[in-house]
Amino acid sequence: MTDGTPERELVLTRLIPAPASALYRAWTEPALLKRWFAPKPYTVSEAETDLRPGGATRIVMRAPDGSEFPSAGVYLELVENARIVFTDAYVTAWEPSAKPFFTGIITFEPEAGGTRYTARARHWSAEDCAAHKAMGFHEGWGLCADQLAGLAQAI
Repeated sequence: MTDGTPERELVLTRLIPAPASALYRAWTEPALLKRWFAPKPYTVSEAETDLRPGGATRIVMRAPDGSEFPSAGVYLELVENARIVFTDAYVTAWEPSAKPFFTGIITFEPEAGGTRYTARARHWSAEDCAAHKAMGFHEGWGLCADQLAGLAQAI
């Protein structure tokens, strides 16, 4: 990590045998997001994207028992086929959220054999980072990365 706060960052990386353009599409097209974004047996019941800095993103994960977990935020940066940065510090129209948790930095770097996919979660506090880790960040985001890889190879 480059910002000197390793106690506040979780990182997952994979070499995915698919082009960066397919991974970017899977992250930005709601119909594709619904197919991979939640670790099975969870599903995504709703996905909305407004692909511009300040544009809102909203994803609702559904548990097998029917309970739902909405996540709202805004995009901070979008570089087609290369980088997506989003945060839950704001919700629609730059309205501050009640409790910011993290900023996500997703990168897609072409590499021999496919694309180096890196997902970084930078948290507002070390406590938030520890809580995200305890919630199963690596396991859950790892399962989702595997699902993303399968989808990206098929589109």
